[in-house]
Amino acid sequence: MTAISRRTALHLGLASVALPVAMRSAHAAPDWRSRLVEAAHRQIGVTTLYDPTYTRLAYPGGDVAQDRGVCTDVVVRAYRRAFRLDLQRLVHEDMLANFAAYPKGWGLKSPDSNIDHRRVPNLAVFFTRQGGSLAVSQNPADYQPGDLVAQMLPGNLPHIAIISTNRSPDVIERPLVIHNIGQGAREEDTLFAFRHTGHFRFAPA
Repeated sequence: MTAISRRTALHLGLASVALPVAMRSAHAAPDWRSRLVEAAHRQIGVTTLYDPTYTRLAYPGGDVAQDRGVCTDVVVRAYRRAFRLDLQRLVHEDMLANFAAYPKGWGLKSPDSNIDHRRVPNLAVFFTRQGGSLAVSQNPADYQPGDLVAQMLPGNLPHIAIISTNRSPDVIERPLVIHNIGQGAREEDTLFAFRHTGHFRFAPA
């Protein structure tokens, strides 16, 4: 196992065949958003480190130590805690069946269940393939709690965050985001601090 540079770190995460329609149905339980956001909030104060080190994980349900991770781990852990939905397995199975549809920027010739779900571009492709892609917007009202926003940080480093139920205290009231951008899981006012590259809404059954 090799450690990765800080720059590659944010590139990494900031990381089944197609799910049945029911998995992403608009008729999901009415509280699914608050459940996802609560699961993300519960990582604050627990995940205190940004650690992009490549790690061999159990499969399915594999994870690095809870005190560390990258931005994609916030998303993966939130879906697991809130709905027992394992993005590690779902992304891996979709990549096994549709490898050509996924980015090739890492030189891989086959899926790697240790890391594929921890890469922002792979999550973006997966959510899009599941019908979860929405328009990118500069209007705060277009972002609902539980939505996911992909961003590009300086240096062309992909990032992803979960839209919170909380909002900024100013007149505009921007939605806050829950993410790990370098200092552990935090809730911050950075929704419009970086260029948007994707907007997703992935509701469980």
